[in-house]
Amino acid sequence: MNGRPIIWIMLLLVGVLPLRAQTGGRFVYNFLNLSYSSRVNGLGGNLISVHDSCPSLLLVNPSYISGRQHNTLSLNYTDHFAHNSAMSAVYSYTFKKAGSFAFGVQALTYGAFRGMDEAGVETGKFTAGDYALVVGWGREMSPNFSIGANLKTVFSHYDAYFSAGIALDLAGSYYNEDKNLSLTLLAKNIGTQLCAYAPGNRESLPFDLQFALSQRLKHVPIRYHITLHSLYRWNMNYYGHDNPFMETDAITGELQYPSKVAQFADNFFRHFVFGLEIEPSKYFSIQLAYNHNIHQEMKVLSRKSMAGFFPTEYQGNTIWILPPALRNWRDPELC
Repeated sequence: MNGRPIIWIMLLLVGVLPLRAQTGGRFVYNFLNLSYSSRVNGLGGNLISVHDSCPSLLLVNPSYISGRQHNTLSLNYTDHFAHNSAMSAVYSYTFKKAGSFAFGVQALTYGAFRGMDEAGVETGKFTAGDYALVVGWGREMSPNFSIGANLKTVFSHYDAYFSAGIALDLAGSYYNEDKNLSLTLLAKNIGTQLCAYAPGNRESLPFDLQFALSQRLKHVPIRYHITLHSLYRWNMNYYGHDNPFMETDAITGELQYPSKVAQFADNFFRHFVFGLEIEPSKYFSIQLAYNHNIHQEMKVLSRKSMAGFFPTEYQGNTIWILPPALRNWRDPELC
């Protein structure tokens, strides 16, 4: 496959999007959109389409759950500021008759807080956190095509407020071994809130439709990644008085909107995440990525920033392979 079909696929996916306004702040369980893998984070934090033995990718791409990850375990932990912690664990096993499964957990804890009433009187300490239990299944329909699904049971609590929900990820992938090319289409977080924080106030889950491709170059130890996200909507920008980057006409006081070409280009590239993975050896790699939407959302007026850029590196030290006595061991591709 040369570059032209790939370009046409991306243009088609973005071009057919319905026109919708921004929907930020209208969803519950947004922690489901976070990535808990250093490799995925280093490549932009969205869907990654890679056909290898890395078990940590199975939480974001269930279509590649297969015997390649049989009897492997991935653990990830991040200690954020102010005692916030993000962690995940995923274990994959292939049964002879039932097929390949992945069992995982995702957790985002916010630490302990001091409760206060409206008069400032301390009412005691409380905790808050979001959790998801994941069961994934994958099947290879042919040497080039596979499907998979992740079923997620979600729990969330903030002091006395509790919520529960259920979500489903559906994915299909195409892999061309001769060209080291992988394509994946993912429908993410299809589901509902079963128990709302407040009675009668049921909220929507952060659904997303994503498409990703990756290809490892034949004679160079480099793999490039291109991910398209938010394919179910087009407009991801906001033009109004609350936008600090909007300029105002000095005479009329009216907002000066960017040209239609500039608005189209900005919205178009907000759907893209570009990533580069450099692999000089089997156990060491460097990831670089750029997410234009995050760059636009996180930039500030006071100075230039690197918002939207994702540099990172890993050495595979978060992956534990079970002892050879427990299975017919083979050297996996660490991640």
